[in-house]
Parts: sequence; C-alpha cells; structure tokens
Amino acid sequence: MLRAVRALLPDEDIVYYADQAHVPYGDRTPDELVQLLAHNVAYLEARGVDAIVMGCNTSCAIAASRGWPATRVPILDLIAAAADDVAASGARRVGVIGTLATVGSGAYGRAIRACDPAIAVQEVAAPALVPLVESGLLSGPIARDAVAAACAKFAAPLDALVLACTHYPLLDAHFASALGDVVRIDPAQAQARRAAAFSGQHGVPGGGHIDYVTTGDLEPYRHAVAAIMQLAAEHATFATAPSLWLKDPNAAASSPVA
Repeated sequence: MLRAVRALLPDEDIVYYADQAHVPYGDRTPDELVQLLAHNVAYLEARGVDAIVMGCNTSCAIAASRGWPATRVPILDLIAAAADDVAASGARRVGVIGTLATVGSGAYGRAIRACDPAIAVQEVAAPALVPLVESGLLSGPIARDAVAAACAKFAAPLDALVLACTHYPLLDAHFASALGDVVRIDPAQAQARRAAAFSGQHGVPGGGHIDYVTTGDLEPYRHAVAAIMQLAAEHATFATAPSLWLKDPNAAASSPVA
C-alpha cells in the first residue's frame, strides 16, 4: 500500500502506522476489531494527519458493519476504492480472496454489488497465505501450492480476482499461475489513486518525509521496511507507539495486571 501511495505522492509527508502487536487482524473477533480500529484512528488523529488512507481490508470490513469511529479527519475506505475498480473493469464474475474476518463480513460483495448489481461475487477465505508472507515464503512450491489450493475453492470460473488482503499481492506470480487470464485487482492501486486525488484537492506538499510507527518490535520492523521501501535515511524516521490492551466484553470491568 505505502509503495503505491508514495509512487503517486512523492512529496507528501506520511505517518505509516503498523499495529504489529495485534496481527493477524483476520483472526480477531468483531469486538476486538472495533476496539483496535478506534484506537488506531484516534492515534493517527492525534498525530495531526489530514486524512487516513486505510490500508487494512479487515478494518474496512468491520467498519462496513459496525461503522467508522468518530473522527475529525476523512477516512479513505479501501474496500470502496476496490469496488470502484471492479466495476470499471467490466468483469461479470468476480472472486474475492481475503482473511476470515474480511470474507466473513461480506463487505466486499456488498460494496461491489452496490456499484453494479449484475456482478456475481464469490468470496473465499485464505488464512494460510498470511503466515507464508509474514515468514518470507514468497516463492517456491510451498507458496505455489498454497495459492493453488486457495484458488481451487472458487466454485465457478472467474473474470477477475480481488486480492483482498495487503499480503496477497506479494504472491501475485502464484495467483497468475493458478488462474491464467483472470484479471487480478490489487486494492492498493485504487486506494493510492484516491489518496492522490484527495491530496490534489486538499493537501499541502511537504518534504517527502515518512514517519514509520509500529506497536511491535522496532528493529525487525525497521529492517523489513528498509528492504521493501529502499529507504533514504534522511527522509525517514522510526518510532514505537503504545499498543491497545484489548478488553474482554464478557468479563467484568478490570485493569491489566502490571
């Protein structure tokens, strides 16, 4: 997502916030996701951002059913951006592959059909793919076979497939091998165009600085980001942010044990 945004907005100052303390979001309960989304939005608002470019499909999926947290800044919805791209593609038979939470919400199907009710949508969960990407297994037979097994779950032929998890485009070569001529849609590209349009209307160009923030371990995050983004040190800083203590909605009110 960040690479797509940066390619279109090289001079914008960006706060890139990664809630690594609570991943994978796709395995979280709806109540947990609501808490995390509210915390993340509040953090970014407190940082003084002009807009929140949501890069998490699962967060957008829970917002589709539970609503977005109250905030003074606009939130650009990743699923809405992707649905516009699907409708523009002309595809009639569309597959969506994502996390358990995203697929279970049905948010993609609703958003796509809202753009064009004639589009037939199939949604398939592929939770096994996220750990592969997290562990760096992007090539070879393990990744290839896992993608092929996930694609085999679609019951009917497809014209297009939405890669509805930010991890999945890193496995694009395997999706291409498994699906042949099926058009693959990366929501990050549509979201980046929305961010660029917003910036053109409202933004004030900065110095192209990126503040990388994580709720997890800083050094592994620093190394991963540096490898992916090919950083120029003078245009980036790294920091940690407090992670949220998740409340159990079924438990009596209590405080975390120190």
